[in-house]
Amino acid sequence: MQNRYSVLMKLLKKMLIPLVVGLFLASCNSPYVSKKRGYFNIELPKHAYRKFDLKDFPYSFEYPVYAEIIKDSTYFDVTPENPYWINIDFAQFHSKIFLSYKAIGGNAKYKIKKADGSYSDSTAINIYDKLVNDAYTLTNKNNVVSNSISDSLFKTNNGIGGVFFKVGGNAATAKQFFLTDTGHHFLRGALYFDVAPNVDSLKPIHDFIQIDINHMLQTFRWKK
Repeated sequence: MQNRYSVLMKLLKKMLIPLVVGLFLASCNSPYVSKKRGYFNIELPKHAYRKFDLKDFPYSFEYPVYAEIIKDSTYFDVTPENPYWINIDFAQFHSKIFLSYKAIGGNAKYKIKKADGSYSDSTAINIYDKLVNDAYTLTNKNNVVSNSISDSLFKTNNGIGGVFFKVGGNAATAKQFFLTDTGHHFLRGALYFDVAPNVDSLKPIHDFIQIDINHMLQTFRWKK
């Protein structure tokens, strides 16, 4: 009985060893299959809005309930020239829409670089044509990293005109715009993210916020 058991075990070992070696070699020689790059699933809230209408502000509009209005005390290290500069903060998306208001014909603040490299404040008059040119110049600064820049005229349901800029590629801001009545008011907006710009991973958020921007523009009003 013992001899028969020993013979059986030897036969099993002879059969298993080639099988294990064969499976190992097959796994080593099998072609590598790359995995497609994926991105984290983003939970998007339902679009809903509330009104921004502070008493002293020259404009009003509706903005998302999942965003927060923050008064802008500094715009890229530059002090705003009036109290009507604000940010629409989307904390969950790590993004903001910067809104800068200028009164046409009013005083403007500028930084002038001196010979020693420091800056001094200077004032000038906000001229409509210059405000429009500045908006185009700021948008075209994205030419270094963008693969396309398109602009389109629009007019809202409230009769307010403006220009919308769409910047392609991994630009710091892919959506910019300005609204104006050409005589008194000029407001510029730009969407920025607090993360490295990646056109593919951010596309769902861009598309989502674009709906909010459209709603904001269509509900925008000048108050005087």
